[in-house]
Amino acid sequence: MDKIGKAIVAHSHWKQHLKKAIDTGESEFSVDTVQSPHLCEFGTWLDSEEGKSLPNYDEIYELHQKFHLEAARILNLALKGHSNDAETLLAFGSDFSKTSAKLVNKLSELKK
Repeated sequence: MDKIGKAIVAHSHWKQHLKKAIDTGESEFSVDTVQSPHLCEFGTWLDSEEGKSLPNYDEIYELHQKFHLEAARILNLALKGHSNDAETLLAFGSDFSKTSAKLVNKLSELKK
């Protein structure tokens, strides 16, 4: 699978990771790690020359950064036991939900 395809799959799975953290109060990921858009495999590639040559790079970069910030906010609340607040930030129509959908859509457009 190519880098874009892997990124779509990986970022689509984050809702499941966050839901699990909300349900259990635990995560294999730290808030600091999740917050950085440069530490995931896609972020590392996006920082490369090849990644920077993408059409709409600036928009994708901004969406990717916002995605990680929103995911970190939700994870932070989940790990502190604020499950209701975390659920609200994860819910359909939330900033996380909208940003995630926009990012996946932009990446899907690149695959066409």
